[in-house]
Amino acid sequence: VQLQASGGGLVQPGGSLRLSCAASGSISSINIMGWYRQAPGKQRGLVATLTKSGSTNYADSVKGRFTISRDNAKSTLYLQMTSLKPEDAAVYYCSAITLRNYWGQGTQVTVSS
Repeated sequence: VQLQASGGGLVQPGGSLRLSCAASGSISSINIMGWYRQAPGKQRGLVATLTKSGSTNYADSVKGRFTISRDNAKSTLYLQMTSLKPEDAAVYYCSAITLRNYWGQGTQVTVSS
């Protein structure tokens, strides 16, 4: 499985951004896809996950502001982020779990006025 993340950038506090993660390879073997983030000096942490059956899970810090979704026809995972806060700034990574965990390259999200 190969993952290609995109969509990061600079946004003002309160703004919105949509991240995309295009998957290729053995897509049918993916059980869970998700977004994680890592800020400078911090460990990588969960943002949101989406299972094959459609169940979602969100970190408490993003509930109500972020939405994870996918477009199966495009083999793409999305993360719609709204009401962004400075503390949301981080490198965002997409992941896919089959029998192992695959990671895409990160995409930088900067939240600053």
